[in-house]
Amino acid sequence: MPYRRLPNTDQARLTALQTAVQRASEADFTEQVLNYHTLAEAQTFLMQFEGVMRQYHANFTDRVNTNKQYRHIVQNARMYISHFIQVLNLAVIRGEIKRSQKELYKLDPETNILPDLSSEEDLLVWGQNIIEGEQQRTSMGGFPIYNPAINKVKVHYDIFKEQQYTQQLHQKSDSRVTENMVDLRTKADAIIVNLWNEIENYYKQELPYARMRKCQNYGVIYYYRNGEKKLTPESDHRLQVAKDSDLTIKFSE
Repeated sequence: MPYRRLPNTDQARLTALQTAVQRASEADFTEQVLNYHTLAEAQTFLMQFEGVMRQYHANFTDRVNTNKQYRHIVQNARMYISHFIQVLNLAVIRGEIKRSQKELYKLDPETNILPDLSSEEDLLVWGQNIIEGEQQRTSMGGFPIYNPAINKVKVHYDIFKEQQYTQQLHQKSDSRVTENMVDLRTKADAIIVNLWNEIENYYKQELPYARMRKCQNYGVIYYYRNGEKKLTPESDHRLQVAKDSDLTIKFSE
């Protein structure tokens, strides 16, 4: 008899549960392969598992699409913040803005090197710094910087800040669903084992090939070992002939 192996993907688990529940529900009352409690438990869990799976895959699809948009938003914010600082530095070099006023932006007056903008945390800090710095400088009578204007920078900064917060909420939601799926996979495996045990036990008196085929009809998955001889209707026939011969000999004795 080939060995059985539990499903190793969520879709395979779902298929195994659906097949067992559907076959048991459609079976004639004379062939009650699964007892009532086992079937009821599997039906209840199946609905829960299907629902969480749909949510899990919907979250994954949304995350892929949202990440594409989010990367574009981050790129825009970085570009505008970087460009504004470069224009500010050029204005300082030309003498249009006092070097000391760079401190209003939390920038080092002694260097024109751009601050590190590689991380999202850096963008949050420096975006806020230059917005506040520009507001302070212009409130003191300084001419505003254009191309890009601080209002344009602020628009992209605010979009980035809002989307980053939304991303964090999505990540928390995804983590909860993922943790739920981990727990449900363990429970699914336990329920499938119980279903398959009852199915195999019900057909234990059948010949090997017939037993395997009837169990497979209920979703049990079998694999042959390397070199193992495959079961066929003919192998069942030979076994039956041998059993009949043994019975004949015993009866004649």
